[in-house]
Amino acid sequence: MTGNAITVDGVSKQFRLQIDRPHSIKEMFTRRGRDKGETHFWALRDVSLEIPEGSMYALIGHNGCGKSTLLRCIAGIYRPDEGRVTTSGRISTLLELGAGFHPDLSGRENVYLNATILGMTRKEIDKSFDDIVSFAGDKISQFIDSPVKVYSTGMYVRLGFSVAVHVHPEILIIDEVIAVGDEQFQRQCFDHLYKLRKQGTTIVVVTHGMGVVQTMCDGAAWLDHGVVQELGPAPDIAAAYVARVNEAEAAARGTTIATTPSADSFGVEYGAADEPDNGQPLKLVSVELLDADGDVIGAAVHRQKLTIRINFDATEPVANPVFGIGLFAASGMHLTGTNTQIDDVATGKVSGRGFVDFSIPAVPLTPGEYDLSVAITDEHIQHFFVREDRSWRVIVRSGGTLAPHGIMDLRGEWTVSTR
Repeated sequence: MTGNAITVDGVSKQFRLQIDRPHSIKEMFTRRGRDKGETHFWALRDVSLEIPEGSMYALIGHNGCGKSTLLRCIAGIYRPDEGRVTTSGRISTLLELGAGFHPDLSGRENVYLNATILGMTRKEIDKSFDDIVSFAGDKISQFIDSPVKVYSTGMYVRLGFSVAVHVHPEILIIDEVIAVGDEQFQRQCFDHLYKLRKQGTTIVVVTHGMGVVQTMCDGAAWLDHGVVQELGPAPDIAAAYVARVNEAEAAARGTTIATTPSADSFGVEYGAADEPDNGQPLKLVSVELLDADGDVIGAAVHRQKLTIRINFDATEPVANPVFGIGLFAASGMHLTGTNTQIDDVATGKVSGRGFVDFSIPAVPLTPGEYDLSVAITDEHIQHFFVREDRSWRVIVRSGGTLAPHGIMDLRGEWTVSTR
């Protein structure tokens, strides 16, 4: 990398909102003298960043945080109210579905129209036309001479993306329209982006997919309400953003594990399923999730410490009760289950209020939602004091690092050797 392909220096962008607008000529005249209800808001505020040549850079943040506005400023579609944007190289953009396409023109005509707008000559388009259509897929080739207004959403995306990446751009700007495509096309797109990077193309992408940020991007900027929160290496920024999202969700959810009604009896088989009654000497008070600091949380985090706390109340002494848990996928598939007897833990004689903790050094469940069962039995696992089947919903969130595929994280160790 020899320099910066894009420099954003103190950029601010303001928009005017006009509320309570007149809807007819009559209303326009009768409203004279009334407040027009105009207001302004800053979509971007003093944004500065540098994107090196040949890098892939991500803009992340919640919806409405200013990511797309910044892309349009970089592309030259919007003019900043303050600051400036400097770019070096031919820019190709894919900012919204079907941008630059005329619905009444055929796919073939739109390829020539869109590619011309993006700076290609007729000779260059002729040379690349077959590659553009081939990349877009067999379905497009069948309908290439049909009006694009009959195209599906996926066909729009395929053709638009194919044109954008075949104009040989030095800077490629992509809003998150690729996500509309199917899995096969998304993989094809990312493979092509990888090739463009190797050829030295600078790529700026807006995405909500942290996996893309962590695996494909060099740097990232996190925006919130038009203001830069953090800049830096993509994996670090993704982790910081996910941590903030987790904190906000935890605050909104409070510290209570979500409860779900027990539909079917998907409980862990601890023994004979004696029905508990109100006269049981050992009762379940509550179940809590605790983080590494011992604070009660509403959601667990992948690969971070988690403690499942079972709070109980023994109205009379009970010798060596067995406490157990079971975890299930949302589909009902039994993932795992254990109890204090299996793990060779003696609980002794319990009396009064207390709790039993089951600590997990690093949560092995991948991000998603799971169901938790809790049971308390006598020392022979014959009589149930408590049995709650799949009565708690346990949410596992990403910790900002890449998670393995599937449900369980094996946490194995890789060894590479050469001979």
